[in-house]
Formats: sequence, C-alpha cells, structure tokens
Amino acid sequence: MSVAEGPSATLAQSLAHAARLLERSPSLAMAQTEEIIRVVGPQPQALLLNALATEACGRREVATATLQALVHKLPGWGAAQVELGLMLGRAGRGDAALGWLQRGLALSPAHPHAWRALADHLSAIGDAAAADRAQSMHIRHAAGDPRLMAAADALTANQIPEAERLLRSLLLEHPTDVAAIRMLAEVAARLGRLDDAETLLARCLELAPGFQAARQNYAMVLHRANKPEPALAQIEHLLADEPGNPGARNLKAVVLCRVGDYLPAIELYDGLLAEYPDHGRIWLSQGHALKTAGLRERAIAAYRRSIALDPGFGEAYWSLANLKTFRFEPADISAMLAQLMREDLDAEQRSQFEFALGKAYEDAGDYPPAFDHYKKGNDIRRQALPYRADDATLRVRRSRELFTPEFLASRSGVGSTAADPIFIVGLPRSGSTLVEQILSSHPSVEGTMELPEVIALTHDLRRQGADVRGGSYHDVLATLDAGQLRELGERYLDRTRVQRKTGAPHFIDKMPNNFFHVGLIHLMLPNARIVDVRRHPMACCFSGYKQYFARGQNFSYGLADIGRYYRDYLSLMAHFDQVLPGRVHRVVYEHLVEDTEAQVRTLLQYCGLPFDPACLRFFENDRPVRTASSEQVRQPIYREGLDQWRHFQPWLGELTNALGPAIQTYPEPPPEPAVAPHAVQ
Repeated sequence: MSVAEGPSATLAQSLAHAARLLERSPSLAMAQTEEIIRVVGPQPQALLLNALATEACGRREVATATLQALVHKLPGWGAAQVELGLMLGRAGRGDAALGWLQRGLALSPAHPHAWRALADHLSAIGDAAAADRAQSMHIRHAAGDPRLMAAADALTANQIPEAERLLRSLLLEHPTDVAAIRMLAEVAARLGRLDDAETLLARCLELAPGFQAARQNYAMVLHRANKPEPALAQIEHLLADEPGNPGARNLKAVVLCRVGDYLPAIELYDGLLAEYPDHGRIWLSQGHALKTAGLRERAIAAYRRSIALDPGFGEAYWSLANLKTFRFEPADISAMLAQLMREDLDAEQRSQFEFALGKAYEDAGDYPPAFDHYKKGNDIRRQALPYRADDATLRVRRSRELFTPEFLASRSGVGSTAADPIFIVGLPRSGSTLVEQILSSHPSVEGTMELPEVIALTHDLRRQGADVRGGSYHDVLATLDAGQLRELGERYLDRTRVQRKTGAPHFIDKMPNNFFHVGLIHLMLPNARIVDVRRHPMACCFSGYKQYFARGQNFSYGLADIGRYYRDYLSLMAHFDQVLPGRVHRVVYEHLVEDTEAQVRTLLQYCGLPFDPACLRFFENDRPVRTASSEQVRQPIYREGLDQWRHFQPWLGELTNALGPAIQTYPEPPPEPAVAPHAVQ
C-alpha cells in the first residue's frame, strides 16, 4: 500500500485517508499508518492513528505501549494524552485513565467525547461536583450554537439564572434542541426542581433515544427523586449499550443499596475498586455496603483503606466510630488529633473527626475531652445546618388543631384497607432499630429501612397546597375525600413495593420522624400498625447529640433544641393517645431491656402476630440493617447502655432545662400547660 492515493497526495491526505479507514476497516488503517511511518518516519499523528487501529484490531497492550511512548516524547500534545486516557478507560484502568484525561483536556479541551468520559470516571469515584463540571464542558464543546456554549459556560461557573435565561431563549426558537433541553434539566436539578428535570429529560429521550448522556442524567434524577425502579431501568439501558460505563455502574451500586440489594452492589464496588484502587470514596461506599450486609471485618478493612489513601478523610474515621462496637487504638486518636491541627481541613470533615474523637475518648472512659469533642463537632454541624425549633412546635400545634376527635370520626374507615405496614416511630437513637430487628425476626414480617415515602407524600400534598396557608400539607389533607385518602395509601404501598424481597405479609417502615405524620398514616392506612418506641429523655437526647447524622436531623446538634424537640414529640404522641386511644402501641425501651419476653409478646399481640421464639433471638437475624445501630442489634440486649449519659451529666444542664418535667414524669408525658382562651390562635 502506498502512503497516499495518488502521486500528488500529501502527507496530510494520507493521514486523513488513514483516519477514514479507521472507522470502517481498522486492519487497513493499521497497514496504511505502518506504510506512512515506513516512508516518513515516526510521524506523531501516524503513530497515534496506528495505536488506535492496533487497539481496534485486538492488540490493546501494544497500542497502549505506543501511546505511552508518544505522550512521554511529546508531553505538550494534549490530543495524544486524551486518547491514552480513553484507551486506558476502555481497558478498565480507571485511575490511570482519569489522570491522563485531566492532563490532556487541560492542554486540548476541544474533545467533547473525552469530557463525557471524564465525567463518567469522576462519577465513579464519587466526585459529583467535578463530574457536573465535566458534563458542562462536554456540552460546551459539543455545541454549535453560541447561546448553548454561553449557557454551558454559565453552568460551569454555577451562574444558574443566566444559564436558565439563555436556555429558555434558545428553546423558544428551537423547542426540540435536545442539548438545550438536557441543559435546562440540569438547571432544574440544581434548583431542586426534580419533577421539572424528570419531565425535561423524558422529553429529551423521546426526541433522541440514543442520547445516552441525557439518559445517565435521567437515571440520576430518578434516583434523587426516590424512584429506584425506573432509575434502575434507565441504568440497565445505559449498560446494555456500554457495559463498562463506570459512572453508570457506580450509580447502579448506589441504587441497589437504596433498595436493599447489597450483595450485587458489593460486587459492583469490587469491580470499580479493581479499576480505581486509589480512591477513598469508593472504599467508603464499599464499607457502608459491607457494614449493612453484616460483613463487619471487611467493612473495617475498607474504611481503613480509605483512611490510608486520605488521612484527612474524617468521614471514614466517623464511619468506624459509627459501627458502635468498634474501638479506636491510641494511634488512631493521635492521627485524628494531628488532622485537626490542619488549617485547610474542610469543615464537614473536621466535624466528623470531632464526633469520632468524642466516641474514642468516651470508650476510653475519659469523659471531659469526650464531651469537648462532641460539642465541637455539634457546633460545626449546627453552624452549617441552621435549625428553628419554633418550626417543629408549629407543626405539632397544626396537627393537634387538625386531628380532633370530630375530624377523625368523620373519616373513620376511609383509606386503603391493607394491613401490610408496621410503622415504627419515635426519636432517633430511641431503640427503634432494636424493635425493628425483633419484629423482622418474625417469619411474617420483613424489615426494610428508614423509608422516605411518607415524607415524600407530605411533600406531594404540600405542593398541592402551595397557595393555601403557606403550603401546609395539613390544609390539603383536610380537603381530601375518602377516595383520595385511599389513593394516598395505595400510592404509599406502590412506592414501597420495591423494598419487599421475601413475600412476608407485613413489612416495617422504621422512620422515627414519622411521629409527625401519625394522623396522615392513620387516615390513609387505617389497618397499619404504629409502634412508638420511647427511651428515657436524657439517654435518648444525649445519644442523638453524639451522633453525626448524614441528613435530616438538624435538631440534634444543640442540647436545648434536641430537648425541646423531645417535648414536642411527647406533646403530639399524647394528643394521639387521647384522640385515638389504643391506635399507637408504645414500647418503653427500658421495659424492653428489663423484661424482654413480656414486652415482645405484648408487641406481637398488638401487631396481630403469634409469638415466635425467633423474636427473642433477634441477634441471630442476618438481614441487612441500615442504621447506626446495625452492629448493636446483632448482639443480645445489654443493660450497659441505659445510663451512659450519666457520665456526662455535669455538662448537660442545657438539656435538663429544656426537658423540664419530662424527666420526672417519664415514661408518661408531663401535663400540658393551660392556655388562656384568648391566647388560642
């Protein structure tokens, strides 16, 4: 074969011919580039094309060696580094691919497909913010319209209003521009408007079913919107087209954990770690999955590996502490203290180091520094997550106003007739996971997790009433007829079906904060069981204060706030005891510890279940447990935890004052203060 197609052909024409051959016949492209190199010597573009053709012919190791030699010889040539990164990614060498893509794109950014590949690698290692930026760069360099490029630049700079303005203007003229639709969906997702993002991405895929980058965005939005089944369907579509896609595999592992399929998720993480062995966040995710599946030693090893890779990763240290049964060594304490000396330590990581050190010192019996570290961790967290105690009090008052005996009597017998769910409510760290473990050891009951579906339904209702009395969901609930209440119950059952794996007739929804929604649960599922787990206020509140929660418990980072929250909880549960006597069964944690069998028998009787001895041997149940108590409930009940708070009593005056008479009247609530008639709003 000649270098070119005719006597007047130039080297450029010969290279262009080789590039065209690469698309339809890699073997001919390889022969063409070899001829070019024979005639003109090791020309860089010819070497690059030769490497790509060699890989396409099944000789990836040879191709990789050619490119590695080329990038070392020409370190300023970004295109070669980009191609090396893409080739390494196809070979499953994710860490190396990530590095070469980042270096190559910094030198030569006009490679849209490489930006998308980089986004996939960044998603795989858990760097969502950087992945978003890479996706924006992919759009920018794939775009032809200057407004689309400007919108991508605005997205990259997080100038959301400007990006939205540009995109809406463009879509007025070109309503089927799928790149603009996808970008507008990204804007909606960043603003928390997940319904809008979902609609836009569905339209995008309707117009362009092969637009896989949009499909990956769609899967992520569905996951964030708590729609795991459709999210998994989209992920499977992605993986059918591109089985090695690291971002899609990572997202699949996350969603599988969300629905309780931990063993296949662990396999996915194993595969990702073979490609990205030096990224601590994947090891952390692997550790979480292993912990929940009961594989404690492997979980500890994963967390340790995460720390070895990043000694400043406070979340990994807190994950070890959060095993509860784990004990730190003196060397661990020294290492954590050394990290706290760093001025560049992220506030979130600093807070997690403080909580982990509090646990380490408490386990060692050194209570003054333990409390000092707990307080520092809470103070950092409270500053990041401001909390208004009045909001919780207002929610309680609104429920007490709505759920009167007359209101409830007029709606008796409405809702779905299903008796499948057993709701466990209370406060976090009250013993609810123990009660869940006991009940889920019964052959007729399946344990799941802290399900967000009830709270999601309140958000649905709140959106319906956005223009009514500030959007309180209670206002909308008051207007629903029997058919609508039944539909709410059926919607809840439909959304939770993905969590049910065993075919057991009953399942547990253990979301402690659902005590706020007992009235809603009763109306939409009148035959569901509701179990309130109550623990001594000082023990429960201080245990919550010692806990770094991933999300959703903002009240727990101040002693006065958590004490007042406990009082609000008592007030609302006392109200339902009065207006729906016997509807809620109460388990007092201390009574459960003192006389386990009697309490379990009473609990099972309330749930309409025959006694089963397996419920007394709950610690032999190997089901996944997805809360901070996962290791504790795999052991027999022990008394030692009842009074641990007393070691810290000298520093708990603020909590004691906030709880007031609730300490003396426990387990009963204190009497409600009298309210003058004119003071009622």
